[in-house]
Amino acid sequence: MQAVNALIQEKLHSEIGLIDQLGHYIVNSGGKRLRPALVLLSARCFGHCGNLHILLAAVVEFIHTATLLHDDVVDASKLRRGKATANQRWGNEASVLVGDFLYSCAFRMMVEAGNMRVMDIMAEATQTIAEGEVLQLTNRHDPDTTEQRYLQVISNKTAKLFEAAARVGAVVAGQNRDTEQALAAYGRRLGVAYQLIDDVLDYDAPSAVLGKNIGDDLAEGKPTLPLLYALWHCPEQQATLLKNAITRGSLENLEQVRAAITATGALEYTRNLAQQEAEHARNALAGLPRSDYLDALHTLARFAVERRY
Repeated sequence: MQAVNALIQEKLHSEIGLIDQLGHYIVNSGGKRLRPALVLLSARCFGHCGNLHILLAAVVEFIHTATLLHDDVVDASKLRRGKATANQRWGNEASVLVGDFLYSCAFRMMVEAGNMRVMDIMAEATQTIAEGEVLQLTNRHDPDTTEQRYLQVISNKTAKLFEAAARVGAVVAGQNRDTEQALAAYGRRLGVAYQLIDDVLDYDAPSAVLGKNIGDDLAEGKPTLPLLYALWHCPEQQATLLKNAITRGSLENLEQVRAAITATGALEYTRNLAQQEAEHARNALAGLPRSDYLDALHTLARFAVERRY
């Protein structure tokens, strides 16, 4: 990870001062680096000893960071990881354009890697993420969003990059398609579990711990699973309140919304689903050679659902 971070700093450099400043601000703002860790761990599971996994771990982090910059503009977010968002500090235009710069860096680095299979995986992942963003946009302010539509959004928007990260680690280690598919399944299930817990924490963690404002999803009119489950299982009067909150994207009745979510067991339902996904992720690793790196992948699956931030 030290090598990955050093490479990120090197590739971030630009003669354009604003790119340099904003890019370093967002990349160094305290992210967990889970996605690049997946590249490193999956490659090392099979004894890969070159430097290609380090390059691709940086690629994955650049793509992730670019999506964050664009997400915060779309969502009009003001706080991320306990700090002001880049769009809050420098404006929407700068955030979008620096996000584009990071995408460009990522694809230039992929060309440098010289592996067409990796290029195909990452290009498909980037397209799927964009589709997930658009699907999430169409679900906004829609209280009739189904669980299937919600899960499709998080599968595309979040889980796809986890999947790609785990998959390319197996590719650079020269593994066959069956092993590649196993790591991809692990990453996909891990990503779904991770996002489910993110959506729980939006209603169930202090802002200081979470690093963003409680109720941000509600303020943006996002019908996430805890909110939808509460809507489906609460009394009619509360259901009307929840529908109005989703439709308007308002925090006016946040405490009543949180009370409904708690009363219906929505957080427990979502956590249980995340636990199931994490278990599927761990099961996908069955048959892989035992190593510290494999143990770390199992640990990540536990962390994804036990974390509080």
